[in-house]
Amino acid sequence: MVAADATLEDTHVIARAKCAAAAATAAARPIRVCHVSVGLCTGGLERLLVDFARFHDRDQFAMQFIAMHDLGRPARDIQDAGCEVYSADTMRLGKVGRIRALVNLLRRIRPDIVHTHNAFPHLYGTLAARIAGVPVVVNTRHGQRQGQSNRERWQFWFASLFANRVVAVSDDAAELCRHEDGLPARKVTRVWNGIDTERFAYRGPVAKPWAISVARLSPEKDFPTLLRAVPQIVARVPDFRLRIVGDGPERSRLEGLIRELRLENTVELLGERSDVPELLAQAGFFVTSTITEGISLTLLEAMAVGLPIVATSVGGNPEIVQDGSTGRLVPAGNPEALAFAISQFCQHIQRWPDLGRAGRARVLKHFDIRQMVRSYESIYSELFQSRSARSTQRG
Repeated sequence: MVAADATLEDTHVIARAKCAAAAATAAARPIRVCHVSVGLCTGGLERLLVDFARFHDRDQFAMQFIAMHDLGRPARDIQDAGCEVYSADTMRLGKVGRIRALVNLLRRIRPDIVHTHNAFPHLYGTLAARIAGVPVVVNTRHGQRQGQSNRERWQFWFASLFANRVVAVSDDAAELCRHEDGLPARKVTRVWNGIDTERFAYRGPVAKPWAISVARLSPEKDFPTLLRAVPQIVARVPDFRLRIVGDGPERSRLEGLIRELRLENTVELLGERSDVPELLAQAGFFVTSTITEGISLTLLEAMAVGLPIVATSVGGNPEIVQDGSTGRLVPAGNPEALAFAISQFCQHIQRWPDLGRAGRARVLKHFDIRQMVRSYESIYSELFQSRSARSTQRG
């Protein structure tokens, strides 16, 4: 009996030693973090993923990236930063096939953490990660998910049951996670988005009523409201000009509206551009008429350059723009209110440099990309170490 007990105790000792050895081996190498997104084409989310590749701590972490659909310039930028990019090409598959393809890929590349971005990858990436035996799963909710169906909301909640942490990019999004999605407060963390403040160096505003807006030309950005405000602005500020940088499904509609409102000499659609910092430096202020937003990277970029802001008071915008100190906040979907605010704004051009400097200071303090990446790395380390400790105890 004593010999049997001793043998059993020795077995437990050996098992615990194996678990400890496995944990030590994992600690000796960088933690592998695999980001899963719908695609790696043009967009604010994709720019953030490129910055994860560029600015992560390479001694502590190794970044991998999976796109469930198309690859584009961001994928090449990530590879140029020395990180692995995989195309799962799951969009042509059914639900089961989509999960199976991700499971097979995750088992092959063996990440320690899967980090999904937004709702669609959250559902499929999280379930695939759990089936594949990935120890830690994190999701980031990047926006307000405007117009989602009840079914889609239920899917987000269901996927969150299997995630260790859901990160919201704004206090507004965190509130939606807790109260609308019903997630426990302990599972939700807020990490503000960030930008490369060195790339977007301070230039300051030009002393002319020239506005710029940078965004994907999609319905939620509500450019028609901005365009309908322009004739009212020009009636009060005749030398007002507007440049819109970006492309997307709304472009033909906006071109038609520009012709209908006879704004060809006032509004320019510049399309997709790679020289955004230089274009921002040629403007007097930045304007956005979006009806939904997380933490807008283009808004942060404009503030970093030193432009004062006129923005709609939605989502995370009030967390970036301090009304009266760095710009003006206006209600969404209201051309008259937007026109009045911009017209008044243009009467006080002498204040723009002060507003721009205050905006730059705020971005440096709260929204630098390095600060954002370090915050995520703290979450990764906390969750991975906690999981490793629990595994050792069970062993």
